[in-house]
Amino acid sequence: MRNTERYPVKGRNSLYQVYDTVPFWKVVKNFIAIQVGRYTPFLPMKNWLYRTFLKMKVGEGTAFALMVMPDIMYPERISVGKNCVIGYNTTILAHEYLIKEYRLGDVIVGDEVMIGANSTILPGVTIGDGAIVSAGTLVHKNVPEGSFVGGNPMQVIYTKEERSKREMES
Repeated sequence: MRNTERYPVKGRNSLYQVYDTVPFWKVVKNFIAIQVGRYTPFLPMKNWLYRTFLKMKVGEGTAFALMVMPDIMYPERISVGKNCVIGYNTTILAHEYLIKEYRLGDVIVGDEVMIGANSTILPGVTIGDGAIVSAGTLVHKNVPEGSFVGGNPMQVIYTKEERSKREMES
């Protein structure tokens, strides 16, 4: 289950009321930092941008591929551990705006996690240390440590124990 906080709204949908929930200039600053980060091939610079301007927690040795899209409104709620790979065009969301409410949730990515290209991580999920997320996966619930997951909706393909056994056999 995802761990999110819910905030009901009245009247128009929650996205229409976005600047009642997050300051306009914060979104502008984040937009600029994210766009520079998405296109820069210099991994240390990208991590510096994310830590400095977005207040994200990014571990040493973590690599964000080109076109990764961190949450533009609440990037400070994203934490990525050490020595991770975040694949091309992955989206990491810490918010979701719905019709009658919006939700916020921390995204916690453990150490040595591999996230495949074109994946989407929804707010309020934790991805355990050493997990592998297959390309194109919609991460809508927590990912157990060391497991291999994939699909839409996401399913556990191999548990940590099954993965270890397969790696020993090959």
